[in-house]
Amino acid sequence: MAAPAQFTEYIDKNADKFIDRLAKAVAIPSVSGDASYRKHVFEMADFLKSELEALGVKVKLVPLGKQVLDGQEIDLPPAILGEIGNDKSKKTVGLYAHYDVQPPSSHSKLIDKPQALLSDGWDTDPFVLKVDEKTGRLIGRGSSDDKGPLLGWINVLEAHVKQGIELPVNLKFCLEGKFHRMEESGSEGLDDLINSEVGPGKFFDGVDCVCISDNYWLNTRTPCLTYGLRGICYYKINVSGPAKDLHSGVFGRMVHEPMTDLIHIMSKLVTPQGDILVPGINELVAPLTEEERKRYESLDYSIDDVHSSAGAEIAVSSSISEVLMNRMRYPSLSLHGIEGAFYAAGAKTVIPARVAGKFSIRLVPDMLPVDVDRLVTEYIKSIFNQLNSKNKLEVESLHGGKPWVADPNHWNYVAAAKATETVYGRKPDLTREGGSIPVTLTFAEALGVNVLLLPMGRGDDGAHSTNEKLDRSNYIEGTKLLGTYLWEVSKVTEK
Repeated sequence: MAAPAQFTEYIDKNADKFIDRLAKAVAIPSVSGDASYRKHVFEMADFLKSELEALGVKVKLVPLGKQVLDGQEIDLPPAILGEIGNDKSKKTVGLYAHYDVQPPSSHSKLIDKPQALLSDGWDTDPFVLKVDEKTGRLIGRGSSDDKGPLLGWINVLEAHVKQGIELPVNLKFCLEGKFHRMEESGSEGLDDLINSEVGPGKFFDGVDCVCISDNYWLNTRTPCLTYGLRGICYYKINVSGPAKDLHSGVFGRMVHEPMTDLIHIMSKLVTPQGDILVPGINELVAPLTEEERKRYESLDYSIDDVHSSAGAEIAVSSSISEVLMNRMRYPSLSLHGIEGAFYAAGAKTVIPARVAGKFSIRLVPDMLPVDVDRLVTEYIKSIFNQLNSKNKLEVESLHGGKPWVADPNHWNYVAAAKATETVYGRKPDLTREGGSIPVTLTFAEALGVNVLLLPMGRGDDGAHSTNEKLDRSNYIEGTKLLGTYLWEVSKVTEK
């Protein structure tokens, strides 16, 4: 059965109301990575609890313990578990989203009250939703990541409840308030909660599939379904020597310099073309299948899109399929920074006593963090040993997360593809993302079900940047897509 016409009509008629709901959510500065904002993350949890309960959802806020942040021990934001419907004859869809946001910018400070927060680079207050009537953009922190998509599900619920339309499936919500603090390394507390709620009579009992709307289209034109995410291993190379910083005019060429050793090591990790130089890494990668290769060749993406996103003509290849595979199905190694090095304005002739280089490797199937850690550590130590340096080396693995890939031919994806064609009039691209959402793998492994990434926003939303936006059309049509997807799932006879 198709989604009822009155469902989509209600979405159109109440678009302004839904935008106002988004404005209320954006106004709550639920920044999870700064202890001074923590009370607002709890405020956001209460807001969502109220919105869900008003629509008949049975909700509980689950404490997840404490964490040390900014030098103080504070409560972790609660997980929100909500459920509506328990009809055994219907499919049960698990929904995940997060209600925290990134800081507005690296220099943001709270001034008197959250609404007075000033941030470098923003054209408007990040916590006041700006509705740009000319461009159709809804500008504000969290509009696209992830408050817009999260509220899309609430909008779907309202359209059914207010119209007296019975939900076609049972729904179970799992909402997180600290994703942006933990997105690369896993969800502190939530992973344990998910695993503890699996089994007969537990919260996730009976879930047939999971849908996450927390990523973006590949471009600004074509909707997509995402069936894979890269994992990550993050490293820190510590090199130390003298007991204190030294003057280069006095000690230059007299002593082994930590910075020289570190730069040499980091130069041996990756080429300017992106080729990883760590022996054995490429051999861990699952082979490319013909079916998968054809998917990359059919994606609606171009080198111009790469250049537009990057803001410069710097793609490593003129072959778009090669560039896309480099992003989605091959590992990458990126250098991120050096601690302890002089970086301020001016010319300071110091020899740092201790420096630390940071880099990460994005993982793909069949790479496991434990195997990558071993290869990286052995390789870096071998390079250092060749230097005959008297400095000391330490290699730290700061965190790691496994890659995830799902079957895009599963009925969950087929339902989402049909819903996309209904709402947008075109087939979605099948994509794999270069980033990491570790909770996706947690759901897949703990529940043993297919997980779908069904994005709402566009590739130019700037989710972690200044002037983050969600296009009005993506918010409203995306709400229709989420609801239509549920109706398509309800038609499925497979388990």
